[in-house]
Amino acid sequence: MTGTAPGVIESFRATPRSVRYLLAGVFVNQLGAFVQMFLVLYLVHRGLSVNQAGLSLSVFGIGAVAGTVLGGELTHRLGSRATIAVTMVGSALLIGLMPWVSTPGRYPALLTVTALAGMATLAYRPAAAAMLSDLMPEQHRVMAFSMMRIAMNAGTAVSPLLAAAAIAVNWHLLFWINSLTALAYAVLAITLLPGRSRPAERPDSAEGASAPAAGYLTMLRDTRFLVYLAAMLLSSMIYAQFTAVLPLSLAAAGHPAVIYSAVLTLASVILITCELKVTTVVRRWPPGIAGGLGTLLFAGGIAGYGLPGGSLTLVGICTFALVAGMMISGPTMFAHAATAPAPVKGRYIGVAQTMYGLGFALGPAVGLLAWNRIGVGVWLLCAVTGVFSAACAAIGVRRPFSATAEQPKVDSALSGPPRSVRGVVLKRRW
Repeated sequence: MTGTAPGVIESFRATPRSVRYLLAGVFVNQLGAFVQMFLVLYLVHRGLSVNQAGLSLSVFGIGAVAGTVLGGELTHRLGSRATIAVTMVGSALLIGLMPWVSTPGRYPALLTVTALAGMATLAYRPAAAAMLSDLMPEQHRVMAFSMMRIAMNAGTAVSPLLAAAAIAVNWHLLFWINSLTALAYAVLAITLLPGRSRPAERPDSAEGASAPAAGYLTMLRDTRFLVYLAAMLLSSMIYAQFTAVLPLSLAAAGHPAVIYSAVLTLASVILITCELKVTTVVRRWPPGIAGGLGTLLFAGGIAGYGLPGGSLTLVGICTFALVAGMMISGPTMFAHAATAPAPVKGRYIGVAQTMYGLGFALGPAVGLLAWNRIGVGVWLLCAVTGVFSAACAAIGVRRPFSATAEQPKVDSALSGPPRSVRGVVLKRRW
């Protein structure tokens, strides 16, 4: 244990009004996030083939991965509020354009617009994470990332109901409502979120602000950060099997499709109702234990779906273990990149979320290939990968950047000689 940690009520009271606006914007934006969930069905409805629709969805995912890199860079250069506003306006325009290009005769244009829409839609996340980290007091930061995850999950839980109502009226409403929610988030960001400001609680912020920003090559020299990125990539590839392989596995075991829907609902309900309280307890643990143990538990839950029998009781137990592991490791893992020094925080958050998104892009393809080749052996593969991912998580988040003894060094050509202020030599470090 690392001492006492604030509870849910205390953290909520300590949440600045601007952070509440930020979380409200995340929730509103997620309410209308229909495109990725219903793109395949919509395109088939418009007369495209299943293969064309599947490729369009893959292109959207690739654009989303690129968008997290773009969002990190824009956050570094423009600040969080401007990045959220610009990317959400772009997302609104591109998603609103998609119905006009969703025809067999305009398929190349559809792929282009879909890739750009995926990029714009996810580019806000590094900016939102950086702003959340800057505005929340340090002792409440992990809890704040739990709040953001709950805002996303709550929006995701309600979103399918709104989508069903929209489809009953007109399929095009999926895109128009999505555009409106993205535009609403942009307006909220411009009017209610604070502008670019220096983090107030970092004792080295003045020094970090004057030091040159480290480039992406600096990350390659940060061994601990690379291990953390490996954990993010592998854990998301494992979790992707929850949506890629599990439906096929349940069907092969003789369960109707409604069982998978029930599993999704169960997972959402547990996350929304329990995560803040779990985070209150886990916040007292050393980060390495929370990250490693949680990753191991959720990977074990995924792997458990392959145990003999396949009863509904077993499915329920595995789902509970999966969600429990996510609640234990998730806030710590996602908050870790936000402990990077202020000059490079946006880039580090962007790269971390890119690796997580890349795992979701690669995971279904790898999982389905393994399912076709080795069947239930895919769950054993998840278990082995989970052990390695848990070890990487335990090592990668063992200490925050601000407490790391060996900070990555800036190139000597950029760093220059030490500065002297009133006879005190200050070493340059970011």
